[in-house]
Amino acid sequence: MAGELPLFPLQTPLFPGGLLGLTVFEARYLDLITACLRSRRPFGVVALRAGSEVRRSGEAVRFEPVGTLAELISADSEQPGILLVRCRGTTRFRVEASRQQADGLWLAHTHPIADDAVLAPDESLIDSVRALAATIPTLKNSKNESPFLEPHRFDNAGWVANRWCEILPISPAAKQKLMELPDPAVRLELVDDFLRSKGVIK
Repeated sequence: MAGELPLFPLQTPLFPGGLLGLTVFEARYLDLITACLRSRRPFGVVALRAGSEVRRSGEAVRFEPVGTLAELISADSEQPGILLVRCRGTTRFRVEASRQQADGLWLAHTHPIADDAVLAPDESLIDSVRALAATIPTLKNSKNESPFLEPHRFDNAGWVANRWCEILPISPAAKQKLMELPDPAVRLELVDDFLRSKGVIK
């Protein structure tokens, strides 16, 4: 396992800077989280192309070639055999080779992808920035918790685009393509186009 990154395939991609909440109960993932807590190392989140998050006998699993490292923030056990996990998305990576262990856990050799350049949103996209700021208070859950980690970076085009991508009603495949884009300014432009097409901003 040395040099290999453990993977956690999910139905949707994780974006850098994003908050990921997981309810973990399968033995392979309980072991994974325990090992990551002990070693203080991240694991990889990849979006599924085929198959399900829960292991099913004989089911083929395929996942996207680009994923995001997940850094553990907390792991709490409210009942035996179940962990409630909170993670932060950090660096993207490309899967170069992967294999599945006997217990079903996927391991991969990966190559890191450069982080987004820190760019201020273009003046023409400021309405998208303001709309996100106005939307955040409406997204808080019953515990008054925001779906976004602080600090909020409204001065960063990539951060704004990523947070919109997380909450927009678009397909996981579309979210994956947006996550993979190397230019955060282009990602925010595409988000802005979508918001305007839906009348969210004018």
